[in-house]
Amino acid sequence: MMWQWHPSPSAVTVAAARCFFTSSTTTLKPYCFSSSANSTLLCNLVSVSPPQVPMSTIDEADVGILCYISKTPGFRGILKQRYADFIVNEVDTEGNVVHLTSLDAPAQEVVEETETMKSDQVTKESYESEIQAFRLLAGESDGDLLEGLINQVNSGSEDGMSPIVLSPDTDKAHRTAVHNFFKEKLKFLVTDTVDGPDASSKCIRVRLNSGGGGNNSGRSSRKRKERGDKAFDSRGSKSWPDHVGKFLRFHLYKENKDTQEAIGLLGKMLGIKPRAFGFSGTKDKRAITTQRVTVFKQQATRVAALNDRLIGIKVGDFCYVNEELLLGQLSGNRFTITLRGVVADCEETIKASAESLGLHGFINYFGLQRFGSGSVATHLVGAALLRGEWKTAVREYYKESNDIDGTLRQLPRYMVAERAILQCLKKAPGNYSQAMKAIPRTLRMMYVHSYQSYLWNHAASLRFQKYGRQVVVGDLVYPIDDVTEKETIVAATSECTVEPEEIDNCSYLDEASAIELPEKKNLRAKVVTAEDIIAGKYAIDDIILPMPGSRTIFPANDISDVYHDSAKKDGVNLTESVHNVKEFSIASMTGSYRQVFHKPRDFEWQLLKYTDANAPLAETDMDRIGMDKAKCPNEVKEEDIEVHLVEANSGEGEEPVETEEEAPGDLDTQETQLALKLSFTLPASCYATMAIRELLKTSTSVAFHKTLN
Repeated sequence: MMWQWHPSPSAVTVAAARCFFTSSTTTLKPYCFSSSANSTLLCNLVSVSPPQVPMSTIDEADVGILCYISKTPGFRGILKQRYADFIVNEVDTEGNVVHLTSLDAPAQEVVEETETMKSDQVTKESYESEIQAFRLLAGESDGDLLEGLINQVNSGSEDGMSPIVLSPDTDKAHRTAVHNFFKEKLKFLVTDTVDGPDASSKCIRVRLNSGGGGNNSGRSSRKRKERGDKAFDSRGSKSWPDHVGKFLRFHLYKENKDTQEAIGLLGKMLGIKPRAFGFSGTKDKRAITTQRVTVFKQQATRVAALNDRLIGIKVGDFCYVNEELLLGQLSGNRFTITLRGVVADCEETIKASAESLGLHGFINYFGLQRFGSGSVATHLVGAALLRGEWKTAVREYYKESNDIDGTLRQLPRYMVAERAILQCLKKAPGNYSQAMKAIPRTLRMMYVHSYQSYLWNHAASLRFQKYGRQVVVGDLVYPIDDVTEKETIVAATSECTVEPEEIDNCSYLDEASAIELPEKKNLRAKVVTAEDIIAGKYAIDDIILPMPGSRTIFPANDISDVYHDSAKKDGVNLTESVHNVKEFSIASMTGSYRQVFHKPRDFEWQLLKYTDANAPLAETDMDRIGMDKAKCPNEVKEEDIEVHLVEANSGEGEEPVETEEEAPGDLDTQETQLALKLSFTLPASCYATMAIRELLKTSTSVAFHKTLN
């Protein structure tokens, strides 16, 4: 085996080169410690040896994730062997952990729903004359479709009712006549226009007006613009009681599904678009998560009724509120993470690692998911955009093809960026700048923020390598008099690095996009002086580093060089824009700051022994409700559990850990194995995977942990 050091002069160049090569050898990673500014940097090379891992996979070293805080040796453990091993509960802005505790609608809901349904209910009539008139206007086949839809409405089976799509129509005047027909004669139905099977045709879609009859009248382009072009079926009913909040808030529990997938399914079953929903941030897909969601003017009984038809999703804890949830309105997340197949040289290694994580924390890196989970590294696209190389940025997604239509048919709907680019290039071949702008704004801004994160990670690594965990002259901190303001703004952060004023709609962003709001916005930073250090005014947890922007400053020491040197090697200018597209210019962004070191709150850990690799080892919200007895973690006996708070660990009556030479292998094995269950709370801007990395001293990449399985 050859040992080699991964340099990081330009991880953008490294990652780009990796697109052309695959690995047939071992992947090596830097292992860095530093205890003080005067200490010798200890950099060991640790072999993680994933067999045949493609080099196109983003590696931690590529994006500046280089160092560990503690000197503990780490140990073997499998992250997310089962999705139930990763449980996330949102923490609201008041500090309350969000749990699913009830699936029932409020008792008083029946009265409110009855009154509303009386005003919104469609009169059960045959509408024979209207259907006949529509046949003369649109033809027999479309008339049959309309008749079937009206019959379905009259039957009372409105839940999950699918819209109808009329025949393709190239005549705009005729389409206008069809729209007007429904406005005048069938006001309980609403219409919109969708793309037809070819570029020259359009189709009219017809569905039940979930907001009641008649509220579609008088619609104009001006009003549509004022609504922000929101979905027509998210405006609700005019007859909604004044004393009831216009938004239904509920807790969304999901298993092995991302937030957008769950929201999309709920919307489809309710007959409304995803834009009708609001949430504070996306949660991991391969996990069990609980979070708050709001939806505009929907009855709790109607939403609660979906539980009988939902698989892997439950909704509950309903209440009506006056404001919708917006991205970033949370203070953090509570994690319950189980590492299976734990193997260590001795139990003391596990203890020391866990206690060190609780006491000293971890380097607050942006995790790998921040830089994309697929073949496209988001920071590479970001660098190209900052250089004004639109064609290069587009080609990260789209390689030359003579069959755009065929490619579009094969692309999944969730590949929003790729589809947007192809559709734009189909209409305007060669217009790469416009193709990038075709990507939804919130999503395309992620590329530039990803490059900022790439610079931040490298700066954080250099800061720790040179100065360790001590405050030095030139460091950046928030002034003492800004503490109150800082704490207030921390509560409004989210796991999404998009500028707050740039957030439009994140319904198309998933966890791979690493939706992360800047940790501190519009707060002034102070440069630490020698007098500050003598007075002991600031601690290591106060140190911050900038996400570069027009309103941020750099450290007044050599750490600032890593920003400018790395950017220069990538052809990026951090102070001036080389093109006139402001949104793709760091100089046009305000920027933000991020805490360098972070300690998990309310940290505790447990050692568990288990024999059934398929048995869950942590209790979920649904287990507590008692809906699924089979999921109770009865495989683990009480005497096989050791619970440790980081502040108090008795260390008595513990059996030694038996190490194993081989991985767990077959999930059906009945050999006794060891698991480590961790529970802790992090701000929404922190990555739990980076805490796990500090604990294990191994890569957090999906590719690596798959090899352990």
